[in-house]
Amino acid sequence: MITFDKVSKRFKNKVVLAEQSFKIENGEFLVLVGPSGSGKTTILKMINRLIDLTDGTITIDGIKQSKLNLRELRLSMGYVLQQIALFPNMTVAENIAVIPEMKGWDKEKILKKTIELLDKVGLSANDYLNRYPKDLSGGEQQRIGIVRAIIAEPKFLLMDEPFSALDPISRQQLQDLTKNLHNEFKMTTVFVTHDVREALDLADRIAVLNNGNIVQIATPKEILNNPANDFVKDLFGGVINE
Repeated sequence: MITFDKVSKRFKNKVVLAEQSFKIENGEFLVLVGPSGSGKTTILKMINRLIDLTDGTITIDGIKQSKLNLRELRLSMGYVLQQIALFPNMTVAENIAVIPEMKGWDKEKILKKTIELLDKVGLSANDYLNRYPKDLSGGEQQRIGIVRAIIAEPKFLLMDEPFSALDPISRQQLQDLTKNLHNEFKMTTVFVTHDVREALDLADRIAVLNNGNIVQIATPKEILNNPANDFVKDLFGGVINE
């Protein structure tokens, strides 16, 4: 479980997160949604300390985050970005092996797991292991990014608008894939998006942010049926009225 207790973040004089308290349950799929600048990515980056908090406390499985070894903290978390960020001079196999090698896995174990996961994301190991990122489509690169993030069996998976740059067909395929992998591996997943339809399709719960505050955190059904205020109602209005 990840717990935020009155967590704030300021950059110089700008408050980007204002004394927020909430919990992310083990194994749940939490989606953070809201307009640009609302604090979504800040929360995500705070979880693995790419950004440090200004005030408050974050605890992970009952231990203060500040007491955890930074390297071990990050190795316990998979991370998928919009920019994909595969290493261009490394093959698919080499990209996927980065974290397992850091964890000391042997080559045979890494290869076996790589082949297994490539199959799960619909890519043939024979066809893809020795390719370079430049030889892949955007959707294929993001599938490799997901495999790289989950191969070392992280407890937590962080995803920052991972599909926003993809075409609609690839996006739908990867949304379905992500949900299926979550259901199979039970990783606690925190997913950032601007897209309310994507949030509704993926989430166990949705945290709706506005101006550094979580204005509602609830299941998709609760948000659609009982929006907390006019902001939430307007944000999801297009979906409600379909």
